[in-house]
Amino acid sequence: MKKVKDFLWKPNMLVEELVDSYANLGFQSIELAESSKVVMKMKRNGAKIFLTFTSNMVTSGLRGFFAQLCSMKIPNILVTTSGAIEEDLMKSFGESFELSSFNADDYALHEKGENRVGNLVIRSESYMEFEDKMTEFLTKIYSNRKSSKDDPSGPRISTSELLKEIGLLIDDENSILFQAAKNNIPIYCPGIADSSFGFQLFMFQQKNPDFIVDTIQDMNRIVTDLSFDEKKGLISLGGSTSKHYAIFAALLSGGFDYAVYMTTSHSTSGSLSGATTQEAKSWGKLKDDAEAATVNGDVTITFPLMMTSALDKMKKEGFI
Repeated sequence: MKKVKDFLWKPNMLVEELVDSYANLGFQSIELAESSKVVMKMKRNGAKIFLTFTSNMVTSGLRGFFAQLCSMKIPNILVTTSGAIEEDLMKSFGESFELSSFNADDYALHEKGENRVGNLVIRSESYMEFEDKMTEFLTKIYSNRKSSKDDPSGPRISTSELLKEIGLLIDDENSILFQAAKNNIPIYCPGIADSSFGFQLFMFQQKNPDFIVDTIQDMNRIVTDLSFDEKKGLISLGGSTSKHYAIFAALLSGGFDYAVYMTTSHSTSGSLSGATTQEAKSWGKLKDDAEAATVNGDVTITFPLMMTSALDKMKKEGFI
């Protein structure tokens, strides 16, 4: 049996060394060290890696890190929520979100046209620029597809295809959509209607009824893109539809071989966000012998630590 070891600081300590030391520290630090090991096993064994995350993580400064991981082709598939798409685009258009406080005067913020997400603030004006750009992008995509003779589907488009085409229209190295499109990484967003982004799709369709964003096409794509024979890994940040869409898709091809859950939710609520990797095995979403770790804590703290440690190892081993 392993023994607890005291943590000791040393000059110029690397993140990799810090996270490795967590393996003998105790409590959630052990899970965090284990999660880094599981991610490395995904990479070493050639697993197809899913990265799923919720919109609040794109509100935060993790957005650029997700884009960077795509540029290094670490994830093979992304699954996220609609708010993440619109906020990635807002930042691509030059909007910046501001730091605030969890105890801010929300009435005063509302009066100033500012919207709070935890201790971050998004100005209402940011949505105005976003709406204008979305109309421009959708018009261009719609016109191109309507006039194309090579595409029998015409203006009908799957969500992942739409997001790729939008990604190809922007020029921002720190954008998730840009890097995913550039590196041919599909983005699945099953809840596309649930945001200002979805409302813009609704408004555009009122004027162009034949423009249809088909989420069911994506279900066909993600299911047929996975096989029983290949290794599959999941890095799930938060919960929501992004987590469930991935684990359900994997269920249909035998379940994940590796999984890392990072969440602030707990299993006692019975929610999907708090559901453990053990619970997922009861559904067949993870294989019985899957290697997995669950880290409870703020993802803006846990994920950069875990992933930076794994990237340090990947660089040493020639994966990046």
